[in-house]
Amino acid sequence: MTVGTDPAAVAATVVGMAREGRFVDIEALFAPRLRAVVSAETLRANWVTEISRVGAITAVGQPTSEPGKTGLVRVSVPVTCVRGGLMVVMSVDDAGMMHGLRLAPPAAMSWEPPGYANPKRLIEHEVTVGSGALAVPGTLTLPRGRGPWPGVVLLSGGGPFDRDETSGANKPLKDLAWGLASRGVAVARFDKVTFVNSDVVTKPGFTMAEEYVPHALDAVRLLQRQPGIDPARVFVLGHSMGATAAPRVAAAEASVAGMLILAGDTVPLSQAAVRVARYLATLNPGPDMQAAVELITRQAALVGSPELSLATPTTDLLYGWPASYWLDLRDYDQVATAAALDKPMLILQGARDYQVTVVDDLARWQAGLAHRRDVTIRVYDADDHMFFRGEGPSTPAGYEPPQHVDPAVVVDIADFLTAGQRKIARLFPRRKH
Repeated sequence: MTVGTDPAAVAATVVGMAREGRFVDIEALFAPRLRAVVSAETLRANWVTEISRVGAITAVGQPTSEPGKTGLVRVSVPVTCVRGGLMVVMSVDDAGMMHGLRLAPPAAMSWEPPGYANPKRLIEHEVTVGSGALAVPGTLTLPRGRGPWPGVVLLSGGGPFDRDETSGANKPLKDLAWGLASRGVAVARFDKVTFVNSDVVTKPGFTMAEEYVPHALDAVRLLQRQPGIDPARVFVLGHSMGATAAPRVAAAEASVAGMLILAGDTVPLSQAAVRVARYLATLNPGPDMQAAVELITRQAALVGSPELSLATPTTDLLYGWPASYWLDLRDYDQVATAAALDKPMLILQGARDYQVTVVDDLARWQAGLAHRRDVTIRVYDADDHMFFRGEGPSTPAGYEPPQHVDPAVVVDIADFLTAGQRKIARLFPRRKH
């Protein structure tokens, strides 16, 4: 098989191979380090899952290239699909070998502020979060005026998300930042380290704590130092995997005032992965999807097995995450960690969410925190995993149309953050939307 060495040509060829199901041929183009963490089977499962979300491919755009790290060329290929699109992003060396490959939301999609955000009431500053080689860019969204304002640090979900948790035209964390700042809350958000440096996840010993905690703590302290911010009222808000990490962040920094958990999973992630894969297979039945379910089931079984060790090959595990990541997750109980902290919590859940569910995940928050009077739980009947409103069963395609986070969610978060801890119990009786 001759592909050539031009990075743009390699990228175009790889996308063509993926469309034809030639994942073994793609794997042959992997540099050794990438081959050690991603197999042809895993690539096939990820591709099939992503295409099931955005629909069949209708067009492939021209590759665009830019200098990458350590002499590599970063090439992006836009792919248009029936229900949206994706960007195939890869890092290619001068021999035509790939050192990185990921499927990302399309670039340069337009975003319009939600109706509940008033740009005249806020101001934004670009900042750097973290230090050294793992520093990442971020944004402070601050209310105009003197304050003192409460603050909140936003943590996005699992995967290499940017600071806005961009998905197509949608930017749910930017919705929250603008909506909250319009209501007198200072907000810090930042690109995940795995977004800025995709190679970090392959580093030996990489864990969920390393992915989230250092940058979250730096963002908390950054907010606390800002003029007009009340340093005693800086909270942490996590969505999805970010919600899993939020109690860990709060446990590591005593000055964190409280936690907000949005679609926080409690079922072991490996089990949830199988549940989601089976659900997606009912939406798009077929041999490719069934093969993806079988692969995810095998990988999940190994993740949960006593045989898992630091020596387990990453190619045998879910999501291309190393064994260190999964071992760290197995030793971490987010509900117990939250329960041990004397900090108020607001837990929000979409009833239509199929990724994190009321029956499986929210039930564990409810059971583990039932004794806490300073914990408020709310369920939004019309909302999905992204807290977008809709009707009927939620599907991946439901995330694609331009939309915004449910206004009721933004109002409830703002009320919680601005209420003051003594008023929280009175203003937030346990109820269901």
